[in-house]
Amino acid sequence: MVTEEEIERVSKLMKIDVDDHKEYVDKVQSMINYFDILDSAGVESEEVTMHEIPISSLREDEHIPFNDKLIEKLNNYKGTYVRAPKMS
Repeated sequence: MVTEEEIERVSKLMKIDVDDHKEYVDKVQSMINYFDILDSAGVESEEVTMHEIPISSLREDEHIPFNDKLIEKLNNYKGTYVRAPKMS
């Protein structure tokens, strides 16, 4: 069971401001319960198939120089910073 103290400790470690730790106890517990369901799915016997590709069929890496200043090509470039959209 997840406790309020654990939520508070993890939020401090992650440097996330959380006003009401109680609000997240049920949410985190339901995520842990879902992970338990996934763990019990029993997929250990499933075979994962992969197609082998020889290295000779991969393309060669090629350096293409870019002489322009990339930061000046950005749409919202203002002087010495880039303006990003607001996060809501």
